[in-house]
Amino acid sequence: MAKVILQLGALTCPSCMTKIRKAVENQDGVSNVKVLFNAGKVRADIDQSKVTGDDLSTVITDLGYEVKKVKTKELA
Repeated sequence: MAKVILQLGALTCPSCMTKIRKAVENQDGVSNVKVLFNAGKVRADIDQSKVTGDDLSTVITDLGYEVKKVKTKELA
């Protein structure tokens, strides 16, 4: 398992947050999704054998939102 943090461009409303959270949660191998509206970040635990941070970045950009940075950290 790994933790991924995606730094987003500006989120303009809470419905954006909900849309992103649902799209990320629906990906196979993703759990514990949190969208931090004020910080403009998405955090999630991922099974890297099923999904990567770059995959989640693509999901978010396909929704029309900007992903500025993807950081993945292995969980011990």
